[in-house]
Amino acid sequence: MKVVPGRCTTMTWTALALLPTVSLLASCDRQPADTSQAAAASQSDRAELFTVPQEQMAHVQVVPVEISALTRVLRLTGAVAYNSFDTTPVITQVGGPVSQVLVLPGQVVRPGQVLLEVASPDYAQERTNYLKARDAFSLAGKSYARAQDLYSHGAIAKADLEQAESTRAQAQADLQASEQALKVLGVSNLNSLEASPSSQIPLLAPVGGEIVERLVSPGQVLQAGATQCFTISNMKTVWVLANVYQQDLAYVGVGDPVEITTDSYPDIFRGRISYVAPAVDSTTRTLQVRIVTENPSEKLKKDMYVTASVRAATIRNAMTVPNSAVLRNAENQPFVYVAVGANQFGQRAVSLGESQGGRTQIVDGLRAGERVAADGSLFLQFANSLQR
Repeated sequence: MKVVPGRCTTMTWTALALLPTVSLLASCDRQPADTSQAAAASQSDRAELFTVPQEQMAHVQVVPVEISALTRVLRLTGAVAYNSFDTTPVITQVGGPVSQVLVLPGQVVRPGQVLLEVASPDYAQERTNYLKARDAFSLAGKSYARAQDLYSHGAIAKADLEQAESTRAQAQADLQASEQALKVLGVSNLNSLEASPSSQIPLLAPVGGEIVERLVSPGQVLQAGATQCFTISNMKTVWVLANVYQQDLAYVGVGDPVEITTDSYPDIFRGRISYVAPAVDSTTRTLQVRIVTENPSEKLKKDMYVTASVRAATIRNAMTVPNSAVLRNAENQPFVYVAVGANQFGQRAVSLGESQGGRTQIVDGLRAGERVAADGSLFLQFANSLQR
């Protein structure tokens, strides 16, 4: 059909008249398409829900999310160390080879008990010096007494008396010096030195406690004032050195009570924080705290790994669910099953907080008033896997 410019044929007007109708029909055609997409999206959301047959609901316990106060507990990793205030290194004050060791690690000793014997030339020399000084002082005392008698009868001059007095004073000073030298070596019974001419000298325990380390063997040559032979510690109390992360520093302080647990025993050991380090470790960004821990059964051993639980603060209005309600997926992420209807459930990811007394805090993912599956949540996990 040829259209002449400036003129409208009958067919042309007819086509123009039909344009609104066509547009309306086109819009009507698009409306059902949008509705079907929304319905599909809603159906996709409902696809994550699953239904449990009513007769099987007896296996599932549904409980509401509770709002309650929850104590914040910091769980710190740490290791056991000796209580340095009750631990003494035993260092010999004489040099020479060890003749025999008389105690073993784990043995409890009393103060003054003989730990080992040393064949010491130092001791032999000091013993000889003492015996000489004792005899010299005895002789000087007799000479001074005789000089006093002679001077009283005018037989000697006063200068001779003063010389005898000076000799006795010097001999007394030498005797006292030799006595102190022997006492430093651990010899307390000086009267037995003459009866026992042996060069063997015992090393005595300076304090009572348990032998936790033996560092010498028979035949080993000791250096006076330098060689550590044993470590004695009172194991009734030990230290636990634990690490606190930087964000938790506000929740710990000196005097806080602590519960200590270990995988080795079911026992709970109790202690208190006695020291908080003044600086954070630049590598781990943690602060070390020292916990003095009671160890009445002496089960805690040095370098044993432990967990220290510190009651830090109380969380008000915490949302909690039973521990049995929290499950984990293949990526170890926590989730719960939320009850939507009488027997319909949906899986929902959650963020966890503190856990105490059989209940776990839900930081994110649930609202107050919602209901979750507690006992029987594993049954729902199995049912959900069958319906997928």
